Amino acid sequence: MSSPTVPIRQATGADAEPLIALLSESFFGDALTVWAFPDPDRRRQILPDMFRAFFELSLSQGGVFTTDDHEAVVLSAPPGAGEPGEEFAERLREIAGEYADALMTIVDLQDAHHPASPRHLYLGFGAVAAHRQRTGLGAELMRHVLESCDRDGTPAYLEASSAGGEALSRGFGFEPHGPEIFIPGGPGLRPMWRDPYEV
Repeated sequence: MSSPTVPIRQATGADAEPLIALLSESFFGDALTVWAFPDPDRRRQILPDMFRAFFELSLSQGGVFTTDDHEAVVLSAPPGAGEPGEEFAERLREIAGEYADALMTIVDLQDAHHPASPRHLYLGFGAVAAHRQRTGLGAELMRHVLESCDRDGTPAYLEASSAGGEALSRGFGFEPHGPEIFIPGGPGLRPMWRDPYEV
């Protein structure tokens, strides 16, 4: 893999606002969030608080990576990060309000399908600013994260929410891992696994 050509680093709390805004905007039209929060006005209210919760969780685990210009971000959980727990689940329920059951249906299905072993990096969310898509920026960020996996001998896991996401993941060495996750009456998720490359 080539070395990154844009400044990429671990995020800090000071990066929260622009990255939460980027995630919220990027996932506004995503099939999962549309299914979970069908009213667009409520979705626009819920997403920033939801992504703040996920950002803070990933940040506490050292799993947020971004570019210096805040135009790309990955939220991840490193190996051994542990389960978020009931307190985090309750925070999500409060954020989702009348859509709590829908959001927790997605979360619970993801948890049920998540591989217990071996220890691995979990790539939860990724986003690239709209005007920087198809420029290679997202690929640079993904390469940066996966190069760390290769150096450490760590597998990686994610759930692709679209055919395009699955194709992109395959380009980085991910392969389907177990059955597809079917959301009742909603879109599906394709679990994907990547063994580390030898370096």
